[in-house]
Amino acid sequence: MYGGLVFLKTRDRRAMVDFYKSRIGMVDWLEQPNITILQHGNIILGFHQPQQEQSPDLSGMYTFVYPTRQQVDEMYSKLQDIADGPPRVNDVYQIYQFFANDPEGRNLEFQVFLHPLPVVTSKP
Repeated sequence: MYGGLVFLKTRDRRAMVDFYKSRIGMVDWLEQPNITILQHGNIILGFHQPQQEQSPDLSGMYTFVYPTRQQVDEMYSKLQDIADGPPRVNDVYQIYQFFANDPEGRNLEFQVFLHPLPVVTSKP
């Protein structure tokens, strides 16, 4: 397998896992001591709660890509209480998108590309 995943330190792993599973629709990929790894298509996020309390990793933005505008609208319906506003077309990047934040303040983006994309594969 070729690919990778992003690990994030969190203060409350259970709350983060519950949010990403119940609100975003991610599914369990792997469970390890103090770590839960979730998957959404080709995004794999690992939430690690260290034994000693540390500040959560809040850098970057996690973009969830959907195949249709309707699916972005459906996610907005589920997340409008934490969204920055309704989905909109971004002509610069040719996407339809909206933004939100997870319970620890991480930036989230939900989008569909409005143009053809190259195929993503793990084959060398």
